[in-house]
Amino acid sequence: MVTKVQIRSQFDLLSDLTNHFIDDLMQCDYSKADYYQLPDIDSNDEKIVPQSINVTKITGATGQKLILNSFNDIYKKSGLSSRVLKRHPGLLVIKNADQKQLVARIQQLNKAKAAFKECILAIDNNDARFEAVHNAIPNLITLAAYRKIHFEVNSPFSVRFTWMHKHATKTLTKKMALAMLEKSAGYSNPRMIDQLSWQTLVAQEQLRVASLGDKDKLRIRRPTRVSPQVNVRYTAQNRYHVSAALPFILINPEPDVKLGTLSDYQKPQSHPRKREYDFLVDRLYLEQVDK
Repeated sequence: MVTKVQIRSQFDLLSDLTNHFIDDLMQCDYSKADYYQLPDIDSNDEKIVPQSINVTKITGATGQKLILNSFNDIYKKSGLSSRVLKRHPGLLVIKNADQKQLVARIQQLNKAKAAFKECILAIDNNDARFEAVHNAIPNLITLAAYRKIHFEVNSPFSVRFTWMHKHATKTLTKKMALAMLEKSAGYSNPRMIDQLSWQTLVAQEQLRVASLGDKDKLRIRRPTRVSPQVNVRYTAQNRYHVSAALPFILINPEPDVKLGTLSDYQKPQSHPRKREYDFLVDRLYLEQVDK
């Protein structure tokens, strides 16, 4: 059983390493410190999917300060949502750094984050997990503490920003899907005219799922909230992208690396991702998996 002392011990290590990392960055010379400030999300608005997101670019010494502060932004703030986490996209370009030492520090910190996450997830029950974490570290947002710090030491062709629509996926059997729909039938839905109309809709969904073979596989592909990401490119074939929930650290790059900016987000008029799939239950983003 995971104890309060174990949780606190793992967290204290993570916290100490984070502060050492920030101290290291403060001693480094930098050629660019761009922080992209996103609007705060009120706890009353956390279920609202934004149609647009305004980005405020802050550079120089102020940008650097905000970048450094972001690594310690892991506690719930009064009035703000703790479900929709604050993201801190940014780019800190370090020059003339002791590359080996700085990389070792980041890797050590990321390892401590992973160990802390493993310690928390060892508690199986969600309610018990929440209780244990918040008894040990009041007001901590665990998902924010887990966030990995991304960096690059090899000089790429470009580092750019974009917005990504991700999907949360879950595979389930026909039996599991029918059980989910059975629960849905008992719910009320304010978007429907009345409860009878709602139950009629769910009954139609149940018939579609029931018509499948018992061995058919199903999957939920539910869109999640749009999020900023960093795209790192070496060649057209050699590229990767990572989350921009925390600022990206570029260490000792060549001067000709192309650096992009994060633009305002505007929700597309069309939804090509949704049209790509023939959903069995559109409401749940439930689809049949091809064999």
